[in-house]
Amino acid sequence: MKEKRKDKDKKRGKLYSIIFTIVFLVIVGAIIGVYIWQNNKQTEENEDEIAYTDLIQKISNGEVEKIEMTVGSTSIKVKLKDIEEEKTASVPNTQAFIELIQEEVKNNNQFELKQNKQNPLLTVGSTFFSVLPTLLIVALFILIFKMQGLGDKGKVYGGEEDNDTGVTFKDVAGLDEEKNELIEIVDFLKSPEKFHEIGAKIPKGILLCGKPGTGKTLIAKAIAGEAGVPFITMSGSEFIEMFAGLGASRVRKLFEKAKKISPCIVFIDEIDAIGSRRTSGSGGESENNQTLNQLLVEMDGFETDETVIVLAATNRPEMLDKALLRPGRFDRRITIAAPDLHGREEILKIHSQNKKFEKDIDLKEIAGDTAGFTGAELANVLNEAAIIAARSHRKKISKNDIEEAVKKVTVGLEKHSRVISEKDKKLTAYHEAGHAIVSKFLPTQQDVKEVSIIPRGVAGGYTMYKTNEDKYYISKTEMEEKLIALLGGRAAEKLALDDISTGASNDIEVATQIARDMVTVYGMSDKIGPISLKTDEPYEMQPFGDHIGDNIGEEVKKLIDTAYYQAQQILSQHMDKLDAVANALLEKEIISAEEFQRFFE
Repeated sequence: MKEKRKDKDKKRGKLYSIIFTIVFLVIVGAIIGVYIWQNNKQTEENEDEIAYTDLIQKISNGEVEKIEMTVGSTSIKVKLKDIEEEKTASVPNTQAFIELIQEEVKNNNQFELKQNKQNPLLTVGSTFFSVLPTLLIVALFILIFKMQGLGDKGKVYGGEEDNDTGVTFKDVAGLDEEKNELIEIVDFLKSPEKFHEIGAKIPKGILLCGKPGTGKTLIAKAIAGEAGVPFITMSGSEFIEMFAGLGASRVRKLFEKAKKISPCIVFIDEIDAIGSRRTSGSGGESENNQTLNQLLVEMDGFETDETVIVLAATNRPEMLDKALLRPGRFDRRITIAAPDLHGREEILKIHSQNKKFEKDIDLKEIAGDTAGFTGAELANVLNEAAIIAARSHRKKISKNDIEEAVKKVTVGLEKHSRVISEKDKKLTAYHEAGHAIVSKFLPTQQDVKEVSIIPRGVAGGYTMYKTNEDKYYISKTEMEEKLIALLGGRAAEKLALDDISTGASNDIEVATQIARDMVTVYGMSDKIGPISLKTDEPYEMQPFGDHIGDNIGEEVKKLIDTAYYQAQQILSQHMDKLDAVANALLEKEIISAEEFQRFFE
């Protein structure tokens, strides 16, 4: 039944699109046709028209044989003697012209005068054709407004509709605490009277925060699926239109629909598109302000018997207006974090249900190698692995497929076809060897998993580390050693080749940002102290002194310079290892963790 409804909706959408295109083309064609017709008519009339002064002169000279007039019209037809074609003329004042003719008749200037009654149909037709372009333009604007969707907004799942979200809590893994927090919402939607009797009020709005891919939309659908109530979903960007005022109108109509089918859930994805802080600007900013104001009014306007819960998702909660986050609107804020080791394993189990694996595949091992991955990224890894296996004409996914998929997702597509000179290969080999060897002698850095000089994505090569640990806090020592590892590639270029290249640009960018955060965000500078200076506005740092910006720059440079010096020191002490690893890379192009370890045994 759901498939039939989807097919029906698709056909209806295509039909509407075809109708709109046809009507649009007809209207444009009609406007062009009317314009051409009027232009041609005017041109023809101008060719046969006699100037009013010339007409008076010809009447006085007796050159006119016949004049034909129509009541209510300023245009007349004139038949001149010895000329077969009739001419036209425009009379500025009909009454004065008739008096002039009467004078000529009195003076024995004889010619035929014919006066016709006005034809109502011709009058109506003329009037209609004169206003037709205006009518067609108005019709076009009305059609555009209709297509903009001033009717009901938001896709509805469940309720009287045949379709549903198709998602319940069993489809959501790695979010056990978040699910427990939201179970009471499901209970309230199923039996609200239990809460009303004791005087409890359920939160009107719940804000789901987290970086992209963590499962915010998925858990919102699961709530609706568990509660068995209608689920109205709409993206924040859909409220913003090209015509002013339509955003607020869509908000009103969305909540009107929700109240009619309550109890229900309204889900607004990417709410920061309409919920960002209000400004005093005009134009597009004013339109955003109107839309946000209407959303605030609607969330305040719920009655106690209207069981409507608003869920919203964003990955930028700091952008939202404070009025939106106060109690009575979005009462609850739930952060959806990246899953831990157990969560990743559970997510992999869900996404592996319809896939075939070799017997040696261990999902727990894959979960251990993908620390920091979100649910969407894990799903993408398994899907890419399945594609790689199918492309190789194999029936099952192997370990190599999984590893290749992880590289493809994190680093990029491998590019064997790229032609690289021997000089660039040597530079890349020493650069990547420098990263790997420096990391080897830093206690806090992760073990090397693979080193390669085969280009992937925009990188000429890469050093991959084992990500087998979930980190929630990072120490100052670890961040300092991270800077040393990042600058190991540049240091190797300088020591081995006595030159530097642009290959370290991304390493330097990342290292500079880490050093800046250490000083301005985490308070890890002895000179600056434990002060948060995370701002791009100079005036916000003025209370800390006029030279605070210079001090920040000095501390960041000090961290970078120290890290670069230490990276060179490590490599200077192990130049034999640097040459050996670089030569192995030039020979094999890829070195595994086991092969890399043999250089230090």
